[in-house]
Amino acid sequence: MIVGWREWVSLPQLGIERIKAKVDTGARTSCLHTFSIEEFRKDNQLWLRFWVHPVQSNDDIVVQCESPVLEQRLVRDSGGHQTQRYVISTELVAGELSFPIEMTLTPRDNMKFRMLLGRTSLYSRMVVDPAKSFLLDKE
Repeated sequence: MIVGWREWVSLPQLGIERIKAKVDTGARTSCLHTFSIEEFRKDNQLWLRFWVHPVQSNDDIVVQCESPVLEQRLVRDSGGHQTQRYVISTELVAGELSFPIEMTLTPRDNMKFRMLLGRTSLYSRMVVDPAKSFLLDKE
């Protein structure tokens, strides 16, 4: 499947019907920008409750999400800074494809794209055409 440098995707297990993602081959792991994260325990497992503004430049729309924690991982951002981030697994729907991805959560709501789709999610599934946008969504 050929995708553009930015695409509309959904994260149905998190209740996010539509979010604009930057397809980022420089990022190893996908990332969701959250503005608040809370830990809680469910069935003896660490879970997270977190809030997302899924629409770019709109802080009025809020989705509350919950997910078990896979792990915490040191992640280096594009500026070379390392931070400890939570990692979750969730289903990604991109065009006709649906598959699980690992995604880090970070409270950086000032980012232009609320989601980055990293290269491990693309592997053996998608090829990026950097000259195109929104190839999966024709709305």
